[in-house]
Amino acid sequence: MCGVFGVWAPAEDVAKLTYFGLYALQHRGQESAGIAVSDGHRIVVHKEMGLVAQAFDEPALTALRGHIAVGHCRYSTTGASVWANAQPTFRSTPQASLALGHNGNLINTRELAALLDGQPGIAASRGQQSPATSDTDILTALFVSQQSGVADGVENTAAAVLPRVRGAYSLVFMDENSLYAARDPHGFWPLVLGRLGGAEEENGWVVASETAALDIVGATFVREIAPGELVRIDGDGIKSRSIAAPRVSGCLFEHVYLGRPDTTISGRSVYATRVEVGRRLAAEHPAEADLVIPVPESGTPAAIGFAEASGIPFGHGLVKNSYVGRTFIQPSQTIRQRGIKLKLNPLREVISGQRIVVVDDSIVRGNTQRALVAMLREAGAAEVHVRVASPPVMSPCFYGIDFATQDELIAGALDAEEIRASIGADSLGYVSLDGLVEATTLPADRLCRACFDGHYPVPVAESDRGKFVLEVT
Repeated sequence: MCGVFGVWAPAEDVAKLTYFGLYALQHRGQESAGIAVSDGHRIVVHKEMGLVAQAFDEPALTALRGHIAVGHCRYSTTGASVWANAQPTFRSTPQASLALGHNGNLINTRELAALLDGQPGIAASRGQQSPATSDTDILTALFVSQQSGVADGVENTAAAVLPRVRGAYSLVFMDENSLYAARDPHGFWPLVLGRLGGAEEENGWVVASETAALDIVGATFVREIAPGELVRIDGDGIKSRSIAAPRVSGCLFEHVYLGRPDTTISGRSVYATRVEVGRRLAAEHPAEADLVIPVPESGTPAAIGFAEASGIPFGHGLVKNSYVGRTFIQPSQTIRQRGIKLKLNPLREVISGQRIVVVDDSIVRGNTQRALVAMLREAGAAEVHVRVASPPVMSPCFYGIDFATQDELIAGALDAEEIRASIGADSLGYVSLDGLVEATTLPADRLCRACFDGHYPVPVAESDRGKFVLEVT
């Protein structure tokens, strides 16, 4: 998770472009948001807890003047969700300044933090007052601490440091004069390059987590940043270099849930993949029912595909409150017990007396589906058949999704029939792993399927597992 956005555009209002780019990436992180801008002489950073619209207003954006910007919206996987860990991170020495946004999760953070011990002028994050405790801050400190102060210092330092980094990273970072982007050799998380301007003019360059963010700022998709690639953008244009041999393992869950439906990954629309998953789900797990409904919004494309393939009518039986995301205001106990109603409410006239197929993107912990089935029965559903557009999530993710312990995962302890009984459904069917992979049209060996099959492209030591590896105890 997390959304990153970067822009180099001397003739544009880069802060506002970044603001709108982050808006398009808001689904990737809702805990904090930030933008760093450089005018060629200094870097200014503004970041706050909350959504993009809560973190910025017109005066704040107007104050961010320059021609280079880096933006970030955070979903925490290393380090607590506090202001000190909001991004972009910023580090400065007399030789260098750097602002950096990171999507992913590093799995040798302790090892990298140890490299900072004893560095003059750069204290390890663990030892600072009000410390940041994220892998991103450690990486930023490493980039700055090992700067030589010569031309191409940031680029050469990144090229030297990143091969020592293990895990998942899609990075957008900048010094006072250049914008940089880098992607880990496995390409776990997407990162794309776009161009501002028409076919015959070039107004600047954009780097973003998803193609949807390029669309919203009027940038034209050029290509993906390649796994193991480091890119530098400045007044001389674009410079690219390889920092590691690619061993591609893009996240399969990106196709299931993380990416926006209007995003393209590896040349294929996420929407098209999800509709095809629904078709395969209908073939693998048919149901006798009167109506197919999605769990909005992420279940909608698969529900459309299920309805098309099964011949069962598609309908909207659940209304989503679009204004409810992650909240820092805890509901009362009465509301908490019925918490799903904060987000979803059934249309009784659609559901009552009907045999319902309800299509969801995934089941992780099972709490939402249990409450959902109960809600549909209360609304009068005669039968509730749950169909899931991904295989059982059986193993933790250590590369950037916040289910990092086996105990959190219902499929880690129960089989499909036990899960069906636990959530109270009349039947339960998951799309097969082969069916999901085939729907993406990508080769299986170019996808990370660890959360579904337990095979990790990069092994993770027990000591490096967990969200709070750098927290002060």
